[in-house]
Amino acid sequence: MRRWFARARALHARGVLGINQRNGAFVLPLNPRKHYPRVDDKLLTKRLAEERALPTPRLLGVIAYQHQVRDLPQLLADRDQFVLKPARGSQGNGIVVVTHVEADGRYRRSSGALLTALQLRQHVSNTLSGIFSLRGDADACLIEQRVILHPAFSDLARFGIPDIRVVVYRGVPVMAMCRLPTVASDGRANLHQGAIGVGIAIRSGRATHAAVHNEAVTHHVDTQAPLVGFQVPQWDAVLSLAVRAAEMSGLGYLGVDIVVDAQHGPQLLELNARPGLAIQIANNEGLLPRLRSTDALPPAAFATWSDRLAAARDLF
Repeated sequence: MRRWFARARALHARGVLGINQRNGAFVLPLNPRKHYPRVDDKLLTKRLAEERALPTPRLLGVIAYQHQVRDLPQLLADRDQFVLKPARGSQGNGIVVVTHVEADGRYRRSSGALLTALQLRQHVSNTLSGIFSLRGDADACLIEQRVILHPAFSDLARFGIPDIRVVVYRGVPVMAMCRLPTVASDGRANLHQGAIGVGIAIRSGRATHAAVHNEAVTHHVDTQAPLVGFQVPQWDAVLSLAVRAAEMSGLGYLGVDIVVDAQHGPQLLELNARPGLAIQIANNEGLLPRLRSTDALPPAAFATWSDRLAAARDLF
């Protein structure tokens, strides 16, 4: 027991934010419940982003009712690549990325696995039933344009598309990481499933530290490519998108997930009202000092989204 308390004190001394403090001091007071649908429903997030001209992967179709599942072949006709995504899913569950349609009509996933047309329809039907949704509620299935890997990530993400998580507090980006898919994560940018979390410096967009399953690493576990020091492409555009998306959400503490497409650049993937805390492990640094530094900013620093972005670059 004494060892447990000693570890807790050590984490507190390093400014590590715990889940209870995150919820009690930041999520509950800063995130009005009335705005949760803006982040929990990916279809609503996408529509709000489109209204504000924020780039997001193009929506190809929506299946909201079971009787529409039979229309799936028509919706996918002549499409060789696409993504199926639950509107209310979490942690990447239920997402199917199709990279190619074989001559026999089977669909090849990004992991290399093949799905028959029947299996794909069953997956969509399961999605509608709520098997992947946050609370098991009835869901909808989005059909999106597939994001194409940016060449800057060619040695770091051969098994899926990496994304960038930016924690935004009071409109200021305070910490960021890049999540790199691995074979173990089945090509998903999900840390719990074995993706690599790479801490990214807010000021420069360069990688500073990396970890997988809470253990520090210096090289990609599959490709052996060095991790520390790589530059996230179009970093200024990534940060700008994160700040503008946070403003759209109406929330004061959230995670903004962004992908960098080879052709279209940074695109908003989704928002999270209760962002996980593993970003601190990826950065080898606690969140609390950065949150307190943000609170100490003068009111003028929060005036516009560009002011908040400038303040982040000065602080972090």
